[in-house]
Formats: sequence, structure tokens, C-alpha cells
Amino acid sequence: MTHTLDDLLPYAGHALREAFIPELPGHYRGKVRENYDLPDGRRIIIATDRLSAFDRVLTAVPLKGQVLTQLARYWFERTADICPNHVIAYPDPNVLVCKRLNIMPVEIVVRDYLAGTTSTAILTMYKAGRREMYGHRFPDGMLANQKLPQTIITPTTKAFDAGHDEERSAEQILAERSLTKAQWEEVSARALALFARGRELAAERGLILADTKYEFGFDETGAIVLADEIHTPDSSRYWFAASHRAGQTPQSFDKDFVRSWVVARCDPYVDDIPEIPTDVNLEAARIYISVYEAVTGQPFPLPPTEESVLARIRRNLAGFMG
Repeated sequence: MTHTLDDLLPYAGHALREAFIPELPGHYRGKVRENYDLPDGRRIIIATDRLSAFDRVLTAVPLKGQVLTQLARYWFERTADICPNHVIAYPDPNVLVCKRLNIMPVEIVVRDYLAGTTSTAILTMYKAGRREMYGHRFPDGMLANQKLPQTIITPTTKAFDAGHDEERSAEQILAERSLTKAQWEEVSARALALFARGRELAAERGLILADTKYEFGFDETGAIVLADEIHTPDSSRYWFAASHRAGQTPQSFDKDFVRSWVVARCDPYVDDIPEIPTDVNLEAARIYISVYEAVTGQPFPLPPTEESVLARIRRNLAGFMG
């Protein structure tokens, strides 16, 4: 890793908390992204540095938005031969200009290991005694984080309007007519191919891509297009290969650093969140940068600090304004 906490000190006051640009049309504010829909069918997505957990925004981690945008860019460029994606241009390190898509009502989760902690994770269900999940049958006697006999897809419904994702099987998706048989077969094949590419490149870096989530949409012709992000630490589970042993917890990127700090000091679902100190935010920034460097094998380019991130974004987006 090339950057230390001392390197990041100049960025302590440069976190991008808000990215509202009134000169841009069709504004929609997400938890961490600002979206603008242009009249010609393009969308501008600005990744802020907001960090969301426990159904609220906790803080802003300097450089986080740039890390995630550039890491997704790395993967989009290395998988474009497998599946078309929504990328049009990157006018700024925090900004993506993309095609506006009709988002598929199914999220595609690809898994290579019996892992996870959420209610829809196969390890959680397995520990609860389930052996039939997502249309797959799992044998008895498996260990936590054990390699699965084969790579599987565990689809969920796409939760809109703050709903919860729900488990689905391929048979249910077809019966509910969420997708046609041809659409399901195509998106499954593309997702497995994307995952295979990610697994291969991660292995070259000494990493295991244990599982990941893909979001697809349909363009104006009905073609399937990869959307959102790909193989970032927010959508994927990475382990250090040398630390993996079935039945044990492998070493991973501690992207829950800020979350753990908060939980140790309050009940985040009930209490007010204490102010998160600068050194905690900078350590979180260092961790995000370390993910970028470990996955890509490239040093993370620290931006100049002469102007604020928002001022730089406004300058780079001048050509899109009214």
C-alpha cells in the first residue's frame, strides 16, 4: 500500500458531503449518490463520500466516492467484452455519465462459498437448518466459508422504495414473469462469466472473490446491460487467499471499520450517532484506498487539494449545465 495516514491528512477537510448542483436537471438524492437525469436519456451519477449504515448516513469518508467510482471503472473496462455496461464517460474522478436504463426487477448474486451474515445469506440460512435455498440443494456437514461444489446464482427481488430483498429461485422468477426464460438464461450466463473474470483477476492479486451482487437493466432496445457498480467492496466479498480455511473466518478488508466504531459506543438504531473523529474517517479512507490498490495492483492517485471536490466537479460538468 502506498499511502499512509499522514498522506491523507490534507484531505481531512475535503470530504464530499453534498453534491447538489441546481443547474443540472432531474435531481434525485440517494443515500450516497446524487443522480441527475438529462433530457436526452443520459444520467449523471456523482458518488459522494457519505457512508451509510443502520438506515442512516453516519459520516463522510474523504476520497470514498472517488475510490468506488474508479474501482468500478477498473472492472467495467475489464469486463466490457463479456457484457455491455451503462458507462458513457467519466468527466471527473467522482462522476459517471451513463445510459438511463429500465432496471431489472431481480438482483443477481453469484456465490462461490458458503458465506454471509445477512438474512438472505446462504450461511445464515444453512446455520438455521435449511438445505434448500434459492432452488439449490446443499449437503449436510458443510463448514462456514467452505467452497461450494460449484458456482451458484442466488437471485433476490430488487427492493425499491426501501423495501427488503427477498429470496427467489429461477423457477419462481419465471413463474412470476419477472423475466422471460430467454432473459433469465442470458443474464445468468453473463453474470457467471463476469464472476469468472473477476475471480481470475482477483486470484492474480492473491485475493478470493467469494461472492458479488450484479444489477442489470434493459436499454431502449430491450438489450441486457450491466448497471450500477461491479466488484467493488460495497457489492462484493473479498478474502485474502492465503488466510482462507474452511470453518474459519478469512482475513478480509475491514470496510465495516466505521460501523464497528459506532456500535461500540451506542445503539445506532435508537441513539444519536456520536460525532465521528477525523482520525476514524481518515483510517476508513485508508482502508478504502487499500482495497483499490490490492484489487487493481495500481497506486491510488490522490487528487490535488487546491479546490474543493464539489468545485472541481462543477468545473468538469460545466458542459452539461443548462
